[in-house]
Amino acid sequence: MTSTISRITPTVTRVSDKTNWTFIEVETSDGVRGVGEATLYGQEEAMGALTRGVEGDLKGQPLSAIEALAETTSASTDQTQRAVISALEQASWDIRGKQEGKPVHELLGGALNKQIPIYANINRRTVDRSLAGFEASARDAIDAGFNKLKIAPFDGLYPDIGREGDALFSAGIDRIAATCEVAGPNVQVLVDCHWRLTVSRSEDLIRQAAEMGLYWVECPLPEDPDDCVDLARLRPLKDSLGVRMAGTEKGTNFNYFEKFIAAEVYDVIMPDVKYAGGIGALMRLAKLAHERGIDYSPHNPAGPLCHNATLHVAAVIPNLLVLEHQFDESPMFKDLCPGAVPKIENGLSPLPMGPGIGFSL
Repeated sequence: MTSTISRITPTVTRVSDKTNWTFIEVETSDGVRGVGEATLYGQEEAMGALTRGVEGDLKGQPLSAIEALAETTSASTDQTQRAVISALEQASWDIRGKQEGKPVHELLGGALNKQIPIYANINRRTVDRSLAGFEASARDAIDAGFNKLKIAPFDGLYPDIGREGDALFSAGIDRIAATCEVAGPNVQVLVDCHWRLTVSRSEDLIRQAAEMGLYWVECPLPEDPDDCVDLARLRPLKDSLGVRMAGTEKGTNFNYFEKFIAAEVYDVIMPDVKYAGGIGALMRLAKLAHERGIDYSPHNPAGPLCHNATLHVAAVIPNLLVLEHQFDESPMFKDLCPGAVPKIENGLSPLPMGPGIGFSL
């Protein structure tokens, strides 16, 4: 007899002043529990309400009803809705893996990459935003074995701020330079701009990125898949200087990513398993990017379940560049489910080997 969905439960875990992790657990009639992550800070109440509504629709249905729901909402641009659907989709893979006794990467066709290159996102744990604070965080990540670090240095800056933004931009450049000085020649620095720059400031950053040898520049300008003109203006400069540019972390549907890929503005796309539709959606986007010669680096600065789910995808795609890891924001990353998250050593992570995603609440 085919098992059916018997219960869907959201759980919010307080991590820090900047972070809550939201998990959604699905239980089947034969007692198998799968879990996915829907972390979207500030939207916990809305996601809880959506989850309760979805439970009413899915209860008593076969697990395939989750896949059908993901398909019918696949064009949505509502990030809160997509976070809930993405978590349910992850949970369905988790259940399938547990039912078959296989890790998700085996269900996806088997691992091509058994050691996943990882970079440390040190931004949230850098509470001290002085140059000394950035330097200290960089040293901590390097001491932990990472050879790639990401910072978001442009505090308080936004595109329309005007001339008063010059000092904030300069402060960001100083933070980058200080981090690069600590990093030295053997550790690469990635810079996330969080859509805070203008075209002229982006061009300035790209020139300095070339001089400082940055690994990439991420999300310099506000993203609109229907208007990539400004991003396209940056392409000749970045290409001539050999600077890699990354983006698209906020995408919620295939069409969003397809438009950026067609516009050829990014060298790397960064879909997030929590918002893009789940594990299956990440696989389809990886295939699209691979066909167009674009590298793939899933956005992954969230909780341990999202990390494990994304590791499974990273294991099976041929155009993987590197995977993000939220470094040392909270000991809960390891302690919430002891032993579940593979240990990262020398900037590399092995794969989760338990059945399903390899994480339980």
